[in-house]
Amino acid sequence: MTRLFAMAGYFYQSAAAIILIFAVSHLLPAADYTSFSLTLASSQLLCVLMFEWLQLAGLRFLAAARADEAARLRWSLFAAGVSSAGALIAVGSCAFLASTLPAGIIALGLGISVLQGVTDLYFLTVRLSDRLGVASSLLALRATALLAGAAVGGRIWGTAEAALLGIALGHTLGLVAGLIAYRTPLERASLQTMLADWKTFARYGMLAAGASVIHLSVPVLLRFIIIGRLGATGAGAGFSIALDLLQRPFWVLNAAIHTVSYPDVVKDFERGTVTKSVQSTRRMFEFMVCTTLVLLGGLVGFIPDAARILVPRESLDGFLTTAPMVAAFYFLHTHLQATVAVVPHLEKLATRLVVVAAGQLAIVAAVALAAVWAGLSPRQAVGCASLATLAAILFALGPTLRFEAFPRWSLVAQALVAAVLIGSLGAMPTEPATWLAGKILIAGIATAIVGWRGDFLMLARRD
Repeated sequence: MTRLFAMAGYFYQSAAAIILIFAVSHLLPAADYTSFSLTLASSQLLCVLMFEWLQLAGLRFLAAARADEAARLRWSLFAAGVSSAGALIAVGSCAFLASTLPAGIIALGLGISVLQGVTDLYFLTVRLSDRLGVASSLLALRATALLAGAAVGGRIWGTAEAALLGIALGHTLGLVAGLIAYRTPLERASLQTMLADWKTFARYGMLAAGASVIHLSVPVLLRFIIIGRLGATGAGAGFSIALDLLQRPFWVLNAAIHTVSYPDVVKDFERGTVTKSVQSTRRMFEFMVCTTLVLLGGLVGFIPDAARILVPRESLDGFLTTAPMVAAFYFLHTHLQATVAVVPHLEKLATRLVVVAAGQLAIVAAVALAAVWAGLSPRQAVGCASLATLAAILFALGPTLRFEAFPRWSLVAQALVAAVLIGSLGAMPTEPATWLAGKILIAGIATAIVGWRGDFLMLARRD
């Protein structure tokens, strides 16, 4: 039941993030929302740049650590996190002196990066202390605080700065709640031991985090390329809403699956037999591929209907035009960044991860610029970026194929059929309400069948 509760918490977090995007897009003018969106995306990029190496190192080494060394590793992780936060503030302050951007925007962006990085790191240690339920509750609480903070700031003052301040306060509340809810055991390490741990973290974590930073740069770069053509218009805001909205469900679902399954995969890889390791990795692949397929179908089938109600009128056409292709792009991008990277992470092939990420960034940038230069529409430009990402996936499959943790193709085929069925519901009318209820019922049944066939919550784990 804990796994079920954890997944429900992550889906709640995803729903809260979606509502946040809709709410802020309504509360802020198009130009302010564009500034809010760009600043938030940039702050997340900085967060990944400064803290992702610790997240990845902690997940890789803490998950397999024995009790007697886990407390020491946590001390080293938190010390490194404080150092990364200080470095980010110092570098950001220097950039502030040389920048022409508004001081409030820069300060809030830096603050959000630091608060999100420190909070995520603490939540990770809670999860890896066998407190999955507590970690999931904290994530849900933070999601609620982020939504409330951004909505209140946007509603009262109606500026990008106010909405960003609400985001910062939400992260602060999440961190304070985490410190109150559970104190992770720590063991003070000597300076020599701590430096040795940092060296181990950095050898693997910095390269792996570099790959994550590059992957995160891809949609940011795509945003700048296309917004550079559209400008701060209703169409530009609609495209920004699509990028902001449709990345969240895939990102949160991927995070949920990794939180629930990846620690066991690491333990089986480090301590179990080869057969057991391949089996647990295969189940994780099935979980990721099948659930994201169904999610893609749900976005195609239901997001347009919701958008007609929730997206501002001036941004609606831009959103509806690009949303299906943006969803397909994030589906592929998620699997390149997360699914295809599982085996290289297990085998600590961090250099390969960087090469793959850099290759994706290069080809996506090239095809997107070429598409814009050729006068193609934003939807067509995103389609070109999706094809480039698919090519990167095919290039990166080598370690996964050699590991032979192949998902059951019959199960993947069932998920694909369910995704097509749910996506086709978008062609059905939503009025009267009975039609909408019928669509939701059909989608729910199809999703339940796939989940039951895959036993994805491992409530009855197979031997």
